Amino acid sequence: MSVRHAISLEEIGPQNLSKMIDDSLKIAAGDAGRTKPLAGTIAGIFFRGTSTRTRTAFTVGALKLGASIITYGPDDLQINTGETIEDTARVLSGFLDVLVIRTNDSIAEMKAFAAQDRMAVINAMSENEHPTQAIADLVTIKETFGHLHVHVLYLGEGNNSAAALALAVSMTPGMRLTLVTPEGYGVPASVLEIANRLSLEHGSSIEQHHRIDDLPKGVDVVYTTRWQTMGVSKADPNWLEKFKPYSVTQALMAQTSKPSGKTIFLHDLPAVRGMEVHNEVLDGPQSRAFRQSEHKLHSAMAVLQWCLAKH
Repeated sequence: MSVRHAISLEEIGPQNLSKMIDDSLKIAAGDAGRTKPLAGTIAGIFFRGTSTRTRTAFTVGALKLGASIITYGPDDLQINTGETIEDTARVLSGFLDVLVIRTNDSIAEMKAFAAQDRMAVINAMSENEHPTQAIADLVTIKETFGHLHVHVLYLGEGNNSAAALALAVSMTPGMRLTLVTPEGYGVPASVLEIANRLSLEHGSSIEQHHRIDDLPKGVDVVYTTRWQTMGVSKADPNWLEKFKPYSVTQALMAQTSKPSGKTIFLHDLPAVRGMEVHNEVLDGPQSRAFRQSEHKLHSAMAVLQWCLAKH
């Protein structure tokens, strides 16, 4: 059995992404738990940073699927004392079937963990990309509308969640993403280059600009994220002034929503209320943010099954 890694959405590809979304929806509908497809497997959960949703989702998801788990904190592995990642991974692959990793470092570190051929590696967020978040995002959208032929307006920082969303949209036919970000805080050009290439192949649309006074009207989804990813401060002491106009208020929702009122609001959480989103939006009738959070569990289970299923 070959090992499947879930490190970047580009590598996962459009067909597998679509399958993960549909499998997540089946799990959300209760089509899971009757059997334990991962019984007898061992999942390692290695988080270098804090996490509420993703760590809990993968832990609970692995247990629901029948796997046993072992957790590692940021200081638990010998890479802190000089052992190479490759050597650590080679050792762990003799014990574990899958290693779920969150790090503030680049995706290159996860690829180093994946250099062996016995243990699957799952990206539970890196500096560059948050692929399982994007899967949960699209699951929420498809559950709401019944399809993914929608227009998403993303506001705020072009962080790892935004990068993953751009890659996911680019591989989804008929989907459209408009990213409106503060100048100097957009999705990296290297990611947009990949997303634009993929969008041409798959019939989707990706656009990024920085004009908060030029927002599209009648979008299906308004999406924002925390302005300080993982709570990390920004170098510019005046960064907040650049971000304030991008806050999602009730007035902005009214400006960009469909006349039918069927536009939804998404947030990957945690939210800093009164900053990137106001209470009346996050707690309002258009918000699907907390359902989106529940789908982190369903998407984690779908990814675990995809990585560990016999193929």
